[in-house]
Amino acid sequence: MQQTYQNPVYPEIFADPFVLKHEGVYYAYGTAPGGADGRQIPVLRSTDLVQWEPVGHALDNNGAEHYWAPEVAFHEGRFYMYYSSGSADEGTDQKLRVAVAEHPAGPFVDSGKILVPDQPFSIDAHPFRDKDGQWYLFYCVDFLELEDDHRVGTGIVVDRLVDMTTLAGEPRVVVRPHEDWHVFRKGRTMYGRVYDWHTVEGASVQVHDGRYYCFYSGGAWERENYGVSYVVGDHPLGPYERPQGGHEALLMGSRPGIIGPGHNSFTVSPDGSQTWIVYHAWDEAQTARRMCIDRLDWEGARPTTHGPTSAAQAAPSA
Repeated sequence: MQQTYQNPVYPEIFADPFVLKHEGVYYAYGTAPGGADGRQIPVLRSTDLVQWEPVGHALDNNGAEHYWAPEVAFHEGRFYMYYSSGSADEGTDQKLRVAVAEHPAGPFVDSGKILVPDQPFSIDAHPFRDKDGQWYLFYCVDFLELEDDHRVGTGIVVDRLVDMTTLAGEPRVVVRPHEDWHVFRKGRTMYGRVYDWHTVEGASVQVHDGRYYCFYSGGAWERENYGVSYVVGDHPLGPYERPQGGHEALLMGSRPGIIGPGHNSFTVSPDGSQTWIVYHAWDEAQTARRMCIDRLDWEGARPTTHGPTSAAQAAPSA
């Protein structure tokens, strides 16, 4: 009998979900309140992507008020958690950091390094290893200048990792906000001025037929315009081009009862035959962003998904 699942796959707050598959076990890391012991970043564990159990909080507190959007890379026997932390003030002093552990569930100890020290704001790190073994880091910074059809706001860049805690310092633009649906907030005060602020964030890369698809979430994370789209390049460093139809989110957007799906990662089914998108979405009452999964398929060069779904679906292939 075909096994099924229904979103959300975990009932508690779990935004910006990233899933790492390691030695047949899935570990999920997300944005959520810290633990009673003061540690940050909750970790869940699963063997099938459907049934998840909490295994505590993974990151030692570095003294910041808030922690966002963790992603974990495994390299030469160690685990590297890339995350941002800062004060409670929105869009002011978030900084990218990296912590290190010997086990995927932690404890992760901060390396003491700020990855992009010359930027006042940096979030949403996504480590990506290319087929030649080279690691890259996709992340977000703010752009205040108007250029071509780009909007003022948060965009995604990519840089080469010299080692797992050091960037080359040569970031290249992947995608900046450029569509009406990318609006975060009109009349937003930032850096001493007022802007109609736009946002693209939450990079996650998939390689298909030799091309690099950088998926991103655009719009306002707490509103219905938030959704997932993508740009495409021939190398991790770009340049990246926009596919046709980008006036709306190309992969997934809000549906009745499911608001603001986005900030996704990707993983494979237990048998390795399927690709699954892992993302968060609001319930209709917008009480919490919770973790959801849906299958990712390809129609030629175009990625597709039935998501965001709320009805019963066929479970990942075991």
